[in-house]
Amino acid sequence: MMRILANASLLVFLCATAGVAERNLIPTLDNQPDVCPDQPPEPQWMQDINVRESHKRLLIQQIYRAQSMQRIVEAQSCECLTRYPSWEAAEGVFVEQFAASEYWDIVEATSEYRRQANELRREAMPICEAAGNW
Repeated sequence: MMRILANASLLVFLCATAGVAERNLIPTLDNQPDVCPDQPPEPQWMQDINVRESHKRLLIQQIYRAQSMQRIVEAQSCECLTRYPSWEAAEGVFVEQFAASEYWDIVEATSEYRRQANELRREAMPICEAAGNW
């Protein structure tokens, strides 16, 4: 069983690195985005969140992503401010609806926001590609 897991892990690693090699990417420590370089950073408290609370950070990230895709689709525009506004709206949703939630409720909500974002992404992507912001 361990051998199968090890082989599967190796296969996943090789496939992942093969994709990187195909695109001719060179890894760097520079975290500057290719699109909209003035993206607002996550709030400091999210960056400093305790590892045991990291599921909350992931939820806020998915809320932000879903809101971003929704704004793009509604505005039919992919300007940087539309795609990457401040984090306040996502934080507000989290505080109002999930701050006191249990772990599994947050995991479920994260999955739902991820699903929403992925559905909206299909509509948002062509809009952003046309604007050169994808």
